Amino acid sequence: MLDTEDEDLQALFKKTNPVFNTFTSKEDSFRRMLMSADTTRLGTARPGTGMRIGTPSTMRLGTPSGFHRLGTGMVPLSAYRPVTGFRPMTGTDVNRPMTAVRGAGYSSQNKVFDPLNQGIGTPQFDLPKDESPEEKINAQERKIMQLIEESCIASCDGNFRQALDKAKEASNKERNLIRLQQQSGLGDTHNMDLTYTVLFNLANQYAANELFTEALNTYQLIIKNRMLTNAHRLKINMGNIYYKQGQYHQAIKMYRMALDQVPSSQKNLRIKIMHNIGMVFVRMGQWDEAVASLEYIMNEQASHRAGLHLVLCCLALEDVERMKNAFSLLLSVPLDLEDEEKYNHIQEDPTDRLLAGAIRNDELHLFEKKKRSDAEFCVLTAAKLIAPLIENSFSEGYDWCVSVVKNSEYARLAGDLEINKAVMFLKQKQVTEAIDTLKSFGNESNIGGNAAINLSFIYFQQKDYENAEKYGQIVKNVDSYNAAGFVNLGACHLARNDLEQAKNFFMSALDLDPSCFEALYDLGLVLKQQGHYDDALECFQKFSGSLSLLPEIIYQTACIFEGLGDFEAASEAYQQLLGLVPTDANILQKLGELYDHEGDKQQAHHYHAESFRYNPSNLSVIDWLGSYYIEMQVVEKALVYFEKAKLMQPNEPKWHMMVAGCHRRTGNLHKALTLYQDVHKRFPENTECLKFLIRLCNDLGMREAQDYIMELKKIERSKEVRDRVGSSRPGSRMTNSGLSSRAGSGFSPVPEHVRLGTPFEPINRSGSLRSLKLNHLHNSAGSTDSGFAQLTVDATYSDPLGPLPVRPRTGAGKPVDFEDFGDEQLGDDLLPQ
Repeated sequence: MLDTEDEDLQALFKKTNPVFNTFTSKEDSFRRMLMSADTTRLGTARPGTGMRIGTPSTMRLGTPSGFHRLGTGMVPLSAYRPVTGFRPMTGTDVNRPMTAVRGAGYSSQNKVFDPLNQGIGTPQFDLPKDESPEEKINAQERKIMQLIEESCIASCDGNFRQALDKAKEASNKERNLIRLQQQSGLGDTHNMDLTYTVLFNLANQYAANELFTEALNTYQLIIKNRMLTNAHRLKINMGNIYYKQGQYHQAIKMYRMALDQVPSSQKNLRIKIMHNIGMVFVRMGQWDEAVASLEYIMNEQASHRAGLHLVLCCLALEDVERMKNAFSLLLSVPLDLEDEEKYNHIQEDPTDRLLAGAIRNDELHLFEKKKRSDAEFCVLTAAKLIAPLIENSFSEGYDWCVSVVKNSEYARLAGDLEINKAVMFLKQKQVTEAIDTLKSFGNESNIGGNAAINLSFIYFQQKDYENAEKYGQIVKNVDSYNAAGFVNLGACHLARNDLEQAKNFFMSALDLDPSCFEALYDLGLVLKQQGHYDDALECFQKFSGSLSLLPEIIYQTACIFEGLGDFEAASEAYQQLLGLVPTDANILQKLGELYDHEGDKQQAHHYHAESFRYNPSNLSVIDWLGSYYIEMQVVEKALVYFEKAKLMQPNEPKWHMMVAGCHRRTGNLHKALTLYQDVHKRFPENTECLKFLIRLCNDLGMREAQDYIMELKKIERSKEVRDRVGSSRPGSRMTNSGLSSRAGSGFSPVPEHVRLGTPFEPINRSGSLRSLKLNHLHNSAGSTDSGFAQLTVDATYSDPLGPLPVRPRTGAGKPVDFEDFGDEQLGDDLLPQ
C-alpha cells in the first residue's frame, strides 16, 4: 500500500497544469490559427522527417532556474519565416488575416496552407537490380535484331549507305555478344542463326553499295562455317557478283557448284540457276552452250522469258529450223490465266457488274494483267525478229508466224502481227502493200479499228485528207471511246485550216483520254494559231515528267512567250531548249534575234556566229553578220561573209553588189569598179549598179561616167514607158497615184523594189530593227549594195561611216563649179516629149 501511495504522489507531482506553462501560453494563439486554417491537413498530412509538432506531454517542466527546454521535435517560433498574407503578431489573442493581400486567380480552389512543406513525402529511392548474364545477353540480342531490321528498311528505301552503317553496327554488337557469352561461361548457348543473319545482311549491304570484294569475303565466312545451314545458296549470290564484275568463268563455276548442292526436290531453284548459266553463256558469246541450257529449261519448266531468250540464241546462230522450233516452244507455254471477260463491267446481271468492279483493280487481277502483257510481248517480239529471216521474204515469214500463232493459245495476237507486217511495209517504203494489208481487216473488231487508225495516218501523210477523214470516221464509228480516231479527225480539219472544228475534236479526245498527249499538243497548236496564247501556254504547261523535256514542247512554249511579248521568258525557254539540242542552228539564230531586239549586240553576234558555225548555208544569218560588221566598221570581216553568199547564190545581184561595196569602203576603188562592171555585164538592167558606176567614175575622173549616165536614162525611160502602157490598159487599176512625176525628167521616183498595190508586210525577226537601219544606211550613204534603188542619182553624198580615203591625184582637179552635163549635147531622142 505504501509503495502504491508513493507512486501516486509522484505521479501528481509530475503532472503539469497547462495554465502555468508560459511557453504554451505564448503559442496558444498561433496554434489556434493553424488549426482553424486547415483542420484536415494536420490529421492527414505526413510530417516531415525532421519536424514533429510537440504536444504538452512532450514538454518538460522548467528547472529551478525558471527555464524550460523545448521538445526534441520542436523548432522555436523565431526560426520560422513570416508567412505571406498575415500580419505580424500583435498583442491581441487572434490575428486577423490580411484579406487584401492574396494570390490573384487562385482563390476559387481550396488551397492547403502548408508553409512547412509537411505534405511533401519522402522520395523513395529504388536501387537498381543486378541483371543476370542471361538477361544482358537477351537484351543485346534484341538490339542486334533491331539494327538488322533498320538496315533492311533503309535498303528497301534506297538509302544503301545508311543500311550498310546499320549492318556494320549490328556486326560489331554481335562480336561483343560472343565475348560477353565467353566471359560469362555461356559460350555454348550462342545463337548461330543470329550470326548467320548478321553476316548475310552485311554481305548483302556490301553488294548493294558495290563493295564486291568485301561482300565476297563475307559470303566466304558464311560458307566456310559448317555450323551455318543452307550456306550453299549463297554461292548463287557470289555468282551474281562475279557476273556484275565481268568474271563470267567464275560466275559459271559458282552457279554450277550451287546447282550440284541444290537437291532435286527444289526444282524451281534449279531452273533459275540453269537460266543464269544460260545468260552467262550469252554474254560470253557461246551460243551453243546457251541454247543447250535454255532448251533444258523449256523441256523441264517452260517460261516465256526463257523461250524468248532461246529464240534470240537461235537467231544469233542463224539456224532457221532452230528458230522455228524455238518459236513453237514459246507458243506452247501455257498462259494459265482465266477469261478476261469476267472483269468486264458491261454485264447484264447487276451482281456480276458489282463483282467485276470490285475485283477489277485487286492485286490478283493486276498480276494477271502483267503476266499476260509479258507473254504477249515475248511472242510479238520473237515473231518480229524471225519473220524477215525464216522465209525468202519478210512477208512470207510474217504469214508463217501468223498461221502458227492462230493455231495456238495466243490466236488473239494474229491481228497485231498483221499490223506489224503493214508497219514493216511502211519502213521499206512499200506504201501500197501496207495499205492493202491494212484494208484486209474488217471494220467490226478492235483490230479493224487499229487498222483504220493506221490507214488514216498514212493517207494524212500523203495529204489525201478526204480518205484520212473517212477512215478517221470509221474509227469513231467502230469504237467511239478511241481517242486516236478523234485526233486523226482533228488533224485533218487542222490541215484544212478549220481551226474551230479541229479544236472540238481534240477536246473530245482529251475528254475520252486525258493522258493523250498527242491531242493536248495539237490543241495547243490550234489555240496558238487562233491567237489564244494564254490557253495555248496552259496546254503546253500541262506536260509533266519526261514529256515536259521534249524539245518540241519547250520550243512551242518559247514561241508562245515570244508571241505574248515576254521576251525574257522566251529567252529562258530557248536557253533551256539549247541545253537539250546544243547544235540546233535555228535555235541559236532565234536567241540572236531576241538579243538583237533587246539591243544586246554582243550576245546577238555571239549566237549568230554560233548558228553560222553549225549551219554555214543560212543566208539570213550571213546577211545579219555581214551587216553587223559593216555597222561596226569592220568591212574586212563582212567581205568574207558576203563572198560566201555570192558563191551560194551566184545569180543574185545583191551579193555581188555587197562584195563590191565592201571593196569600195576599204578604199580599193579600182577593185570595186571592176566588180561593178562585172555586175553590169551580167545584169545590164540593174539600175543600182549603174548608179554606183557613175559615182565611182566621177570620183576617179573617168569619162565613162557619161556612157553610164546615158544607159541609166534609157533604162529608166523604158521602165516609165512600160509602166505608162500597163496603166493605160483597159481594166487596169494600177497607177502611180501621184508618185510618178510628169515634169519630163525621165526618172521614176518609185523604187524598183516597191510593189504597188500590196499592203505593208511586217518585218520578220531576221530583219529586225537592224535591217531597217542598214537599209537606211545603204540608201543614204551610197552603200546600197543590197539592191535597193534610190530615188535620184546623187553623186554628192555624205557617208555616215566617215569619208573614204582620198586618192592621190597627179593632175589638176576640177573646179568647184564644174558641171558634168554643162557642155553635153543631148540628142532629140533624149529630150522630153
